Amino acid sequence: MNTVTLIPGDGIGPEVSSAVVEVLKAAGVNIEWEKINGGEDAYKATGAFIPEALLESISTNRIAFKGPITTPIGKGFKSINVTLRQKYNTYANVRPVKSFPGLNTPFKNVDLVIVRENTEDLYAGLEHMVTEGVAESIKIITEKASLRIGEFAFQYAKDNNRKKVTAVHKANIMKISDGLFLDCIRRVAAKYPEIAYEEVIVDNMCMQLVMYPEKYDVLVLPNLYGDIVSDLAAGLVGGLGLVPGANIGDDIAIFEAVHGSAPDIAGKNLANPTACILSAAMLLDYIKQKEAAENIRQAVFSVIKEGKYLTRDLGGTATTEAYTRAVCDYLSK
Repeated sequence: MNTVTLIPGDGIGPEVSSAVVEVLKAAGVNIEWEKINGGEDAYKATGAFIPEALLESISTNRIAFKGPITTPIGKGFKSINVTLRQKYNTYANVRPVKSFPGLNTPFKNVDLVIVRENTEDLYAGLEHMVTEGVAESIKIITEKASLRIGEFAFQYAKDNNRKKVTAVHKANIMKISDGLFLDCIRRVAAKYPEIAYEEVIVDNMCMQLVMYPEKYDVLVLPNLYGDIVSDLAAGLVGGLGLVPGANIGDDIAIFEAVHGSAPDIAGKNLANPTACILSAAMLLDYIKQKEAAENIRQAVFSVIKEGKYLTRDLGGTATTEAYTRAVCDYLSK
């Protein structure tokens, strides 16, 4: 049995995290959850946004599932997501983006995976005031991290029968930093001749994705571009409430939905748990329970295609509990 650290989060986090636990139980998955929270609720209870007990749990279990946690904008505590990624060196952020049959979206044939370097770039947080009215942020790109994320992207493509990897960059302007990233990805690509390889400048990539998303398979990007492009790609299939995510290191992984904590609907039984449920399916892939993972994906896609239990953000009227129950019922058939 695997023991997994469960971080419910705040806002809608506890509701969508509870949905995950119910769905995995309905799928017959044998997981022991060690529940320890972080974020605003944890601060109120313990005086720490990331309690020591939570860090000890993740360090011991090496697998965690995290609900959404509020991050203040422009003030307050540092992003807990970024803090955990840096502490545990979960260097690969993986976000599959796939169209849902039955949803009215601009595109019907999106099936791509975004692999984002997770530990450096502008997200290293190295910024300061140079003088009054002048702020400076330092962009860090290293050979080590770039080679590592390149290797992850190509190995992911190989392991999952993907045909092409696209490196996304701005090396035409940032010739040294993005140039180093691009050089590293090229070196990795040479080791995988069976996988097609191409390079696209990030602004062109955004345009291409909203015109011809079916052309793309696996995208590998530095941290900031990956963050932006992954949200753009989520919009192609219906929004952040539908897109799962994982932060993966060499021997540790944290799974989470990519959306926020939506405090305006917290506790109202309105949240869409799809992204969290699909993130949990990625967790099952990681622990080699692929059949259960695929069963959960099929259940989610089937419930959404049927259209009877869609949550409000998808144009329906179903509650979080009703949607979760529909997924569980499908798994029980």
